[in-house]
Amino acid sequence: MGLFNFSRKTGNDIGVDLGTVNTMICTTNKGVVLNEPSVVAIDQSKSPAQVLEVGSLAKDMIGRTPEHVKTIRPLREGVIADFEWAEVMLKKFLLKAMEQRFLGLPPRIVIGIPSGVTEVERRAVGDAAYSAGARIVYLVDEPMAAAIGAGMPIDKPIGSMVIDIGGGTTEIAVLSLNGIVISKSIRIAGDHLNEDIKSYLKANHNLSVGDRTAEEIKIHLGSAIHGDDDEMEIRGINMQSGLPQTTRLTSAEIRDCMQATLMTIVQGVKSVLEQTPPDLASDIVDHGIMLTGGGALLAGFDELISREVEVPVHIAADPLSCVVKGTEKILTDKAFSKILDYTQFDPHIVL
Repeated sequence: MGLFNFSRKTGNDIGVDLGTVNTMICTTNKGVVLNEPSVVAIDQSKSPAQVLEVGSLAKDMIGRTPEHVKTIRPLREGVIADFEWAEVMLKKFLLKAMEQRFLGLPPRIVIGIPSGVTEVERRAVGDAAYSAGARIVYLVDEPMAAAIGAGMPIDKPIGSMVIDIGGGTTEIAVLSLNGIVISKSIRIAGDHLNEDIKSYLKANHNLSVGDRTAEEIKIHLGSAIHGDDDEMEIRGINMQSGLPQTTRLTSAEIRDCMQATLMTIVQGVKSVLEQTPPDLASDIVDHGIMLTGGGALLAGFDELISREVEVPVHIAADPLSCVVKGTEKILTDKAFSKILDYTQFDPHIVL
């Protein structure tokens, strides 16, 4: 039966956005109940290694631990890179998301995954969910869940286009009648923008900073188009002296260092549009493209995409939670129930 026993009457099925940077969980009777960083902290002095913390408390330990404590991000580029700790993390998140245990059947779990994952990667996600206590697991492509969560009419015979930019992957898709007509998964997203910033600082300021600082720089100074030229004081380690150093950065510097990555995403959008059937492309021109995920919050990125592809681009009302809200709607809204028929993961299939 696994870890959980839920009553059918509670409607406590679960939707999961198992993200590279953050994991969000919703239940069908309470909405979003958990939003935590996808991080695990382990004590390697024990045999076997033991989990110290997961989520926010584990993230707070990054860069601040003794030698025997290691912080792990078990997902990379949108998929499970470390199965053992991903399974542990998912189990603990599911327990944390539930206030109490219920009698009866374990839950159905819908998980959003990148559309370009391999069968091996799909199995890693599905097996982790079953091991965490699921009764049935459904693996739904993230762009479909994001489009549903953003309120797009994908159940209609109308072309809808969504760009979901997470931490590890950018998902671009055209949808109609509850199916993906064409899609592209690019393993370039928010984490790569952080790496752009770190590389720029090393090359131009001789300064080494951690992931946390790079993320803060992106949030405060990052933009996709020219705008206000703000400044920010940052601290890091001088790569020559090894001593702490303070440097001032401008938004123009950060914007320029991220351009190559942003334009790679734009090229992906152009590629999908070029392959879209004419009637659906006409719908997209009329209704525009929906931008979801954390990347939607980068200032001016919607304007950059719109300018480059000559199609209106809209930012979802709550871009960070579109995928998890989409998984909830798939479980509860009859308009999307057919999606469950072809997304159920079978753990007995041998690759």
